[in-house]
Amino acid sequence: MARTPRYITPEGFRRLAAEHTRIWTEQRPRIVAEVEAAAALGDRSENAEYIYGKKKLRELDRRLRFLSEKMDSLSVVEPRAHPDGRAFFGAWVTVEQEDGQERRYRLVGPDEFDVSAGLISVDAPLGRALLGKREGDVVVVHRPAGMVEFTVVEVSWSAPEDG
Repeated sequence: MARTPRYITPEGFRRLAAEHTRIWTEQRPRIVAEVEAAAALGDRSENAEYIYGKKKLRELDRRLRFLSEKMDSLSVVEPRAHPDGRAFFGAWVTVEQEDGQERRYRLVGPDEFDVSAGLISVDAPLGRALLGKREGDVVVVHRPAGMVEFTVVEVSWSAPEDG
């Protein structure tokens, strides 16, 4: 059975790789040293530091395996601007809600979404609705509280300025 490709932006992939590197080069060596020091104290059966350290080491190793498998299964896609101004994977889309409030979102893969950072999955209801839309288009998203209407204000291919 063929697997559906999972896409991620270069920035999202770098975040995953940075977490993997941080765990492998900083956290894991520190925990290994703590476990070795606790093991040197003697009886391991009632050694809380040793038992806790081994548990923490298993958790880190599990996270490392998860990150490695995830990174191996993802396809990194470099977002490119589309000449007709349509929103596709990697685009920054500013929308206006019915109450006049504007929000800016980036359309990303499901493995890097973070609503608090403005990253929404192309698989999410709003993400699906925004795909292929351009400035001035209106989209309707069905939510548990009812239908919500958004107007596309801008489609951009550059990250918002910090500040």
